[in-house]
Amino acid sequence: MAPVFSERASVGLDVHARSVVAAAIDGVTGEVFRARLVPDPAEVIGWISALPGPVAAVYQSGPTGFGLAPELNAAGIWCQVAAASKLQRPAGDRVKTDARYALHLARLLRLDEIVAVRVPTEVEESARDLVRFREAARADLMRARHRLSKLLLRHGIVYCGGKAWTQAHDYWLLGQSFALAGTQAAFEDAYQTVVLATARRDRLDVAITTMATDSQFTPVVARLSCLRGISTLTAFSLAVEIGDWNRFTGASIGAYLGLVPSEHSSGASRSQGPITKTGNTHARRLLVEAAWRHRKPYRPTAILRCADLSVARHIIPVQGHFSRPRRATAMRCRG
Repeated sequence: MAPVFSERASVGLDVHARSVVAAAIDGVTGEVFRARLVPDPAEVIGWISALPGPVAAVYQSGPTGFGLAPELNAAGIWCQVAAASKLQRPAGDRVKTDARYALHLARLLRLDEIVAVRVPTEVEESARDLVRFREAARADLMRARHRLSKLLLRHGIVYCGGKAWTQAHDYWLLGQSFALAGTQAAFEDAYQTVVLATARRDRLDVAITTMATDSQFTPVVARLSCLRGISTLTAFSLAVEIGDWNRFTGASIGAYLGLVPSEHSSGASRSQGPITKTGNTHARRLLVEAAWRHRKPYRPTAILRCADLSVARHIIPVQGHFSRPRRATAMRCRG
């Protein structure tokens, strides 16, 4: 059965950094209430509490975060955070103001046309900040390396001593020099940027490893790390970005992350295109990279082969046959 809106008043909030534009609809009298408030939860709660109740409120997810929703819920006001990509808007509506948009949110809430996002806890927000800044550090390091390598390439200098960005490559970079002062200064700045970006990424990696081993995400990280192609960093990032895994099934999580094909079908024709690429970009990139890693043929290293030999010594003979419970467990965690 479809949900039915039971509250008397529906409130739409257009939340900005320096203002909150509110609009409320009284479902009994049809009266519309409007206000422009400061972004202070106490003032917003006070204005909503003066409305004829019971009251429900909604605002769109955005850069202001999720701080207002817990405050309203703690005050006894049912509040949802609407997914911005799922909000319906008439195609012919070409005028957008804060007051009109707040009233539009209030109407959608009364019609039960709001797709709410899950509001993370403070601990989840903290961990999410950590993994997203690590993602930003990775992107900054990649751009810094590109700038340095392309600077050398413009001057005909190419490294041919093996894999780049290793210790040997670093020694080779330190040996480079240029006759012109401008080029030398640019090279030194580009090199220092790479060094600082690398140190920044490594510091965040240490913080992520520490949190992954002793936090509420540790059980999920341990399970995900048993999958081939997923290490501690990927497992922790997926655990943080997805949050509550019980919300999804094997089919729905692909759609949530934009990994299902797009489709435009009508009548007897069916046309499918590339993946939709909706949802969490960071989590989707991690899963795609893990899939490419998983696609490669499995070749156990010398360390794993030695581990297999040590496990084989504990094989239990049963009536002339061998049971391998420990080996099977090790293969599952390794695979």
